[in-house]
Formats: sequence, C-alpha cells, structure tokens
Amino acid sequence: MTEFILDAIAWGGYVGIFLLMALENVVPPVPSEVIMGLGGMAVARGDMNFVPLLLWGTAGTTIGNYFWYAIGRHFGYHGLRPFVDRWGRVLTVEWEDVEKLHGFFLKHGGKTVFVFRFLPTFRTMISLPAGMACMPYWRFFLATFLGSAIWNAVLAWAGVYLGKNFEQLDHYVGPVAIALTVAIVVGYIYRVVTWKPRAKR
Repeated sequence: MTEFILDAIAWGGYVGIFLLMALENVVPPVPSEVIMGLGGMAVARGDMNFVPLLLWGTAGTTIGNYFWYAIGRHFGYHGLRPFVDRWGRVLTVEWEDVEKLHGFFLKHGGKTVFVFRFLPTFRTMISLPAGMACMPYWRFFLATFLGSAIWNAVLAWAGVYLGKNFEQLDHYVGPVAIALTVAIVVGYIYRVVTWKPRAKR
C-alpha cells in the first residue's frame, strides 16, 4: 500500500503536491503532515528533489491560505458576518469564533500569521482576520511563505528519514497515513453533523 501511495505522489509530481497543499488549506481532504511526509519519502526514493518539493508545497500552502485572506479582505469585518452565519455549519465556525480570532490578531499584530503556521489548529483560519484587518499583501505573503516553509521542511525531512528506513517501516507507514487521513475526514464529518451554534447548546 505504501508503494502505491508513493507512486501516486511521484506520478502527480510537484504540481500534484502544489494542488494538494493548496486544497488542504481550503478544505482538509488530506492533511499537510501526510502530503509533505510522503513527499519526503519520495525524495528518499529518488523520485523527487527536496528543494523543489519544499518550494512547490509551500507555494501551495500560501495560495490556499490566500483564499481565506481574500474572503476576509473582500467582505471586511462586518460584511463577513452573513457569510459566517450562512456557511458556519459547514465551516463549524460561528461569529463569536471569528470575533475572538480578529481580536487576537489586532492585539498581537501581523506576527501571529507567521507563528500560527506552526500550530495544528487555526493555522489556516488566522488568514481570515488578517484579511479583515487589511494586512498588507506583501506582509501576509511573506509571513505565510516563511512560516509554512519552516513547517513543511520539518514534515518533509521527517519523510526523508522514514524513507531511508523504508524497509523497516513499510508495513506501517501506508496504513498509518491512510488511517490518519480517514480519521481527519470522519472527524470533520462528525463535527459538521453534530455541530450546533452556542445559542442552541
């Protein structure tokens, strides 16, 4: 199974990595930990090179995060509320969550965009208040790209290490990657189905 996944990564190439990483930051079908980790394993096998993998993956992360930044910038703080009220169930977010993120962003400044790239939660959604606060484009792209590059490099190097020990880990890596992806997807679906606004809890 691991061979099949790695062959699929190699077949998609760097453009496939870019698209997966961009999509992962809009809707989470496959977590970045799996994408970049398997990309690192492809590097260890000689199917990819580390630097292009990192650059393409980070570019995809940056573009995916720009999606939320653009929404926040387009609608603004007050104009975004109807969007959140309408799609909050799908996003499992309500206006109070957006208010907290917005307040945190205003209090701690643009450095939060860089720092949040290392956090498993809210590392994508922090782009929303960045757009709402009209953070300059260049600062947003720079902070997002640099923070994501560091995080993606860690994930890719972990994959390289696993790839060099492929024989010992072959029976575990594929099932673990699949199990992690399925768990995230099932967890998201469960959250959407069971999620209720605070007013109804």
